[in-house]
Amino acid sequence: MRTVIAALVLCTCSIGAADEDWNQFRGPRGDGTSTAIGLPVKFADGDSSIVWKTSIPGRAWSSPAIWGKQIWLTNAPEVRNTTKDKPKLDTPIVLSAVCVDLDSGKVIHDLKLFEVDTPQFTHATNSYGSPTPYVEEGRVYIHFGAYGTACLDTKTGKKIWERTDLKCDHFRGPGSSPVVYGDLLYLTFDGYDLQYITALNKLTGETVWKKDRAVDFGTTDGDAKKAYSTPALIEAGGRKLLISPFASATIAYDPKNGDPIWTVRHGGMNAAGRPLYGNGLVVINSADGPNPLIAVPPTGEGDITKNIAWRSNKAVPKRPSQLLIGDLLFMMSDGAVASCLNAKTGEEIWTKRLAGDYWASPLYADGLIYCFSQQGHIPVFKAGREFELVAENKFEEGFVASPAVAGKALILRSKTHLYRIENR
Repeated sequence: MRTVIAALVLCTCSIGAADEDWNQFRGPRGDGTSTAIGLPVKFADGDSSIVWKTSIPGRAWSSPAIWGKQIWLTNAPEVRNTTKDKPKLDTPIVLSAVCVDLDSGKVIHDLKLFEVDTPQFTHATNSYGSPTPYVEEGRVYIHFGAYGTACLDTKTGKKIWERTDLKCDHFRGPGSSPVVYGDLLYLTFDGYDLQYITALNKLTGETVWKKDRAVDFGTTDGDAKKAYSTPALIEAGGRKLLISPFASATIAYDPKNGDPIWTVRHGGMNAAGRPLYGNGLVVINSADGPNPLIAVPPTGEGDITKNIAWRSNKAVPKRPSQLLIGDLLFMMSDGAVASCLNAKTGEEIWTKRLAGDYWASPLYADGLIYCFSQQGHIPVFKAGREFELVAENKFEEGFVASPAVAGKALILRSKTHLYRIENR
């Protein structure tokens, strides 16, 4: 049964690697699924499944990104600007990139990339280092929102290029992760003052196109215009689309030139979940509003709001992304309510309350779903039409970063450490 479900997962039209380098936020296909078989199911800190455990001092919520034998993370200091008037701190904050060896857990690079004298206000629920890197052969793209973006040589750690001129007031901290397609690097800036998406030449860092969010937000309150979503690239109806949710709406852009193809208006703000595509529908989480979860066919042009196939407001997460497994949609809410919906209709199939608070996005592999709470709870349950708990693991350290997979190993970033966990 698990093999059948894994096959269904791969029958999607998203644009990305087949497997297995977990090279970006939510993995090679950007949807939180892995084709790995034999990942550990029952494990604990200190037991034989912990291949290594590496301390990562600081405060950063970015998830591990893996290429070959390298694991890349962003990092930032514990200190935050906790007031909105942006006072100058005693010393600049240093934003860095960390590279860890997959086999040994040793730190290969710890690279200071940007110094910031007057960091923006960052909410207690966020960090300066929340966007996840994107890594490919020879290059890794490190993004800190308005504080700076850099392309590094993965072998030497040297900067190939950097940009520090792409501005916006994140107001509560950056969160959107970079995405690469072809020679373009996509960056999302949905702040208090400015809201836009841009594509850079990934080889040079030069701007190729930049598009302001051309919608009526229905408010002058910049706090209601913020979002933290990472776009998804899909192919549907013979055309490629860059699906980018933000406050109040989602726009599908032509990834080459940034021309808007269609817009769906759904309301809400602070969108964080990454869109999913399957069963002829794009599933979008707007994080807030009366119906924070919608599904819409990726066809048509202009305003396609009337084409919304279904809406849901039941136990929809604000921070974690969803999982689309065949015709089932699985979610873990911030408040620990796991649920399963019919992905074609939005109809609820089951819900189950668990323990903890969840900000990390769940992982699917080999018929199972792994979730990671801030308190260190790691429930593992079957990806089926009935809820069946398989394991309930517990770590002393909690999780905010989403998990990654390397071969038959889980790569987990807790609030203080990076782990490689594998059956041995």
